Amino acid sequence: MFDLSRKVRLAALAICTSTPAALALDDVSYSVRAPSEEQREEIRDLLRSVSLISAAENDGRTDPQDLVATALADYAHLLEALYSRGYYGGVINILVDGREASQIPLLDLPDRVGVIQVQVETGPQFRFSRAEVAPIPRKTELPEGFAVGKVAQSTVIRDAVDIAIEDWRARGYAKAGLASEDVVAEHRTNTLSAVIGIETGPSVRFGNMLVTTPSAVREGAIRRIAGFPQGESFDPEEVERVVERLRRTGAFSSVTLQEGEVVRPDGTMDMSLAVSDQKPRRIGFGAEYSTLEGIGLTAFWMHRNFFGGAERLRFDASVRNIGSSESGMDYALRGRLDIPAIYGADTDGYVLSAIVREDEPTYLSNRFEAEIGATRRLGDDTEVELGLGLIYSDVEDDLGEREFFLLTFPAGLTIDKRSNELNPRQGYYVNAEATPYLGLNDTQSGARLYGDLRGYLGWGDGDPNVLAGRLQLGSVVGSDLEETAPEFLFYSGGGGTVRGQPYQSLNVDLGDGDETGGRSFVGMSAEYRRDLTESLGLVAFYDAGYIGEESFYDGSGGWHSGAGLGVRYQTGIGPIRFDVAAPTSGDTGEGVQFYIGIGQAF
Repeated sequence: MFDLSRKVRLAALAICTSTPAALALDDVSYSVRAPSEEQREEIRDLLRSVSLISAAENDGRTDPQDLVATALADYAHLLEALYSRGYYGGVINILVDGREASQIPLLDLPDRVGVIQVQVETGPQFRFSRAEVAPIPRKTELPEGFAVGKVAQSTVIRDAVDIAIEDWRARGYAKAGLASEDVVAEHRTNTLSAVIGIETGPSVRFGNMLVTTPSAVREGAIRRIAGFPQGESFDPEEVERVVERLRRTGAFSSVTLQEGEVVRPDGTMDMSLAVSDQKPRRIGFGAEYSTLEGIGLTAFWMHRNFFGGAERLRFDASVRNIGSSESGMDYALRGRLDIPAIYGADTDGYVLSAIVREDEPTYLSNRFEAEIGATRRLGDDTEVELGLGLIYSDVEDDLGEREFFLLTFPAGLTIDKRSNELNPRQGYYVNAEATPYLGLNDTQSGARLYGDLRGYLGWGDGDPNVLAGRLQLGSVVGSDLEETAPEFLFYSGGGGTVRGQPYQSLNVDLGDGDETGGRSFVGMSAEYRRDLTESLGLVAFYDAGYIGEESFYDGSGGWHSGAGLGVRYQTGIGPIRFDVAAPTSGDTGEGVQFYIGIGQAF
């Protein structure tokens, strides 16, 4: 047995004592005596995973003072690990070159440490004779393992206490906490009695939000964006929502909302808000390459606090299809101003405009767009958007030179429950868009509909295997095929739809060699992703696409497909993607294509 207070004193003195440089640590071993072979292996693995000595060995540390101090500190770590599995009568010996670490004289530390042996006898596993936490709110579900007769794991006790306190806090009792604990191990019966008392404190309402740090964002704007629920019942989820609204603006590098120490007699509690500003300006760039579409270059400039109210102004410039064998180069310059909290904390406004030149396989378009609108968050993962826009385009295609002038009413719904935006392994993503348009001058009216559904299923330890699927659906209704702006029609082929097929190679044949986009579109993609190492992975994929002249799928259009293999190299900004694909059906292309970019294909 050992004295923890003496161990701490020894560790402190050992760190301050100096000795000559050490030689290499030759061996670290762990031996465990437990009631069964299965338990012995489990505990040995557990001790290795938590041991400070094991960490020192992995780090290559050999200084004898450091190793002795580490061994002294390891007693508590190993004991806590035994408690976490219900062993309350264990014996721990840590031998440093044959001497118990806790008995090594401080003035006689070894010149080197060659062998460290960790010897543990677990003793019997204890079970709960009593398992009580009170009071708890109605419908609170404590851990299943916190019950009489179950293995008395210390982690289960902590979980039960945490759940009880958090459930009280979620019901408005912000100062709920631990009032008493009576935990007794009975070694004669190998049982543990755990009786925990909770102090709920008073029911609390939100008081004032005190902004305690200076910021380049006006305080009035901070309060408007935060939407602090003053006067409402305390709720930790509301606190997190306030913090997330401020973080979402991108204007702050950190946001902290801290509870006050005092609850007033009227039940209100002030909270202190501390923010740290981000650097206001940011630039970025990206690049993609495929054999048929050529090189695509993008760049942006952004200001996170343009008018002092956390407004985000962003300009994006892109040049695509550089060196493409299928089409000319595309140019685009877009600007967007996002204004947070224009109508309540969860409704943001935006203004955008764009000048675009698209030299596509079936048309050449020079276009100007302008739009205003609002985005509202309906929850942590759900967002809706409504806008009013104006589009003018001058088009040259197989139908001749034409002009389109449209008043648009775009609407969208996005549900994003992916585990990670750039490299998802679990969850799903849904994007639905509807853009009714009113034709001005001689332009026909109609609507463009589009949906994008993605799902991800990972399995294994850390989800090294992932099945990913994507379904895209598109439709143009109202306007005739020949009277619809080509930018609103659908095409298939290339990196965004069917890899292995030439860019926008599947369309509608009008006869006499004339082609245009389709009014209906179906795109399907499936991928199997497999991690080989922490940074390297392989992907197998299959894509298929359909384009039809009609507004909705009826089978009268054409299909094509492609398949291939890819490599993913993980970086701090997402995986670098390299895909090789070839056609598997259809007559729109031949040969092998490859694609390079950042992030998964979908």
